[in-house]
Amino acid sequence: MTKEQIFKLIVTHACEVIPRLETHAFTETDSLRELGANSIDRSEIVMMTLEAINLDMPLAQTLKAGNIGELAQLLADRKASLPA
Repeated sequence: MTKEQIFKLIVTHACEVIPRLETHAFTETDSLRELGANSIDRSEIVMMTLEAINLDMPLAQTLKAGNIGELAQLLADRKASLPA
């Protein structure tokens, strides 16, 4: 799964969790926190994305990502490192 595909999933899940973001033009430099997602919202968005890409990964490891683009890259890299 590519970074771009995962980015789109994160955006989809962010809009499901925070409906007012549906009209937002997301960029990779957007931060979920700066978009108004509280810690529970962010956890839910990440968990939904992990489930959608069938990736088992501790949420604590996703804290390294400073924005949505970095999160998408982190998840894409982790997914790619797993055996097929």
